[in-house]
Amino acid sequence: MIVAALCISGCGYHFAASGDALPQGAQTIYVARFGNATRLTGINDELMRYIKDEIAMHRRLKVVDSPDAADLQLSGMVRLSTQAPSNFNTAYEPTTYGNSLVVSAVLKDLHTKKAIWSTGSIGNSQPAPIVATNVVATTPSFLQQNLSGDNIAQMTDIQIAQSQIAVGRDLMMQKLAKSLYSEMAEGF
Repeated sequence: MIVAALCISGCGYHFAASGDALPQGAQTIYVARFGNATRLTGINDELMRYIKDEIAMHRRLKVVDSPDAADLQLSGMVRLSTQAPSNFNTAYEPTTYGNSLVVSAVLKDLHTKKAIWSTGSIGNSQPAPIVATNVVATTPSFLQQNLSGDNIAQMTDIQIAQSQIAVGRDLMMQKLAKSLYSEMAEGF
């Protein structure tokens, strides 16, 4: 147990909510508008909302609206966004779509004007069932929706596809923002 404790303390592992890798005096952060290298207009703005929510949830840093009022600045670029069929039925019709998003990001200390953390690629993928037979109405992600199994049975395939792709995209962005915060706050 002593060896395990020394290994854990030596590797720099911390809990993400603590933000141990962030400068001690940093209390505020400005999240700059991420660039968008994809063909999807506004995906960077949508992701920015999730990133700000994730940072605010941890209460280590206060999100501010101006770099002049901030100790730190997070900026980045949405590099890739895909939505493509990932599973098919026996007639080769898609039954599940996969949403994927990849970003790069830099955290800068605005007092020293130096980058204190960066990542060239962090991403997340999330499957989305698009036909009623693939929707599992007992999964935690489905139960958080404003739908029931009876609703799914009454919806058309296009309605199911649109609602489930939107839910999958939402979950994907939440998970990406969580990973981004964890890596940024812990310096991984």
